[in-house]
Amino acid sequence: MAFDPRAMREQFPILQQSVHGKPLVYLDNGATTQKPNVVIEAIDNYYRNDNSNVHRGAHTLADRATINFENARQSVQRFINAKHSEEIIWTRGTTESINLVAQSFGGKFIGAGDEIIVSAMEHHANIVPWQMLCERTGATLKVIPVSDAGELDMDAFASLLNSKVKLVSVVHVSNALGTVNPVADIIQQAHAVGAKVLIDGAQSVAHFNVDVQALDADFYAFSAHKVFGPTGIGCVYGKKALLDDMPPVQGGGEMIEKVSFNGTTYQGLPFKFESGTPNIAGVIGFGAAVEFVMAQDRDAVQAYEDELLQYAHEKAEQCEGLRIIGTARKKAGVLSFLLDGAHPADVGMLLDQQGVAVRTGHHCAMPIMDQFQIPGTARASFSIYNTKADVDALFAAIEKVKMFL
Repeated sequence: MAFDPRAMREQFPILQQSVHGKPLVYLDNGATTQKPNVVIEAIDNYYRNDNSNVHRGAHTLADRATINFENARQSVQRFINAKHSEEIIWTRGTTESINLVAQSFGGKFIGAGDEIIVSAMEHHANIVPWQMLCERTGATLKVIPVSDAGELDMDAFASLLNSKVKLVSVVHVSNALGTVNPVADIIQQAHAVGAKVLIDGAQSVAHFNVDVQALDADFYAFSAHKVFGPTGIGCVYGKKALLDDMPPVQGGGEMIEKVSFNGTTYQGLPFKFESGTPNIAGVIGFGAAVEFVMAQDRDAVQAYEDELLQYAHEKAEQCEGLRIIGTARKKAGVLSFLLDGAHPADVGMLLDQQGVAVRTGHHCAMPIMDQFQIPGTARASFSIYNTKADVDALFAAIEKVKMFL
């Protein structure tokens, strides 16, 4: 059976509204996705019926909360095909996940003279933590160039690899350009020189299946709110052997085994990285979100989204005065563009007046914007509930923007 986006839309209550008297056309999914009823209900149920702290309680509510909390970890484990549930570490999101790896793995295993490789298309969250680590340790940050089409220069990447490289950290799907990077090849080449690899999966997991074991990723990070879950919660996957060797980065309750003034011993995985009371409702909502995604025919969804993006590209190519930023051969979910003579912020404001929600600015990817010598873009980003009618509405609104400006 073909995928039906209109039936999917009915599961997302926020989409049933009007903005400025126009039906909402929500095309800001790269910033955050909307939430289906099952996620909203899971969070509501926790607060209405099970609200309690986890792991330490001796009563029924604590038991129920703990079961749902740890079931969510197992759901995320299945979602990315991790080998062990304790390889899933809860964080506040992709940004904290990358910082955790930088502080823990980087702090222990990266030192003066070592090298870290990122790409020129990275989100700031996958640049700044490594710059900070280099400042602390004396390591050096190297950058994979990106072509004018928005594709990694894989020959340049190969030339950067040597025995000094301890970590490669690259995005799976660019939030600014939509490029799908060849992360399996990157991991294989990095491993050949003994380097570990972190993949920023914030923009990938909502669009296609990710199998961390098949990829052989050492670390894989993503956020719940990009995959129909709540904000303020995410995770980092790490291979168990690596996580076992990494020190905790925060001290406090939950992550300890025994505390005395003579010294402290830490819990094992995953708890040594999860100090304090966690975002319990967020974790439960995260679990509901990935169960929702896994219940779909993901191949059909991916085929539909690819067709939708292609349709948007065709409309863009026919739109006079519009320049597409990011024309990689393999893309997912993102159409970034500029209109001649118009600042992206003005474009976004005028689109909003017509009920069309897009993102404008540098998208926390200033280096790639500098490379293209632009202040930013207007970005339409698509998801499971968008339709060709949404694309048509976007370009009809763009035509009106051109008249206004």
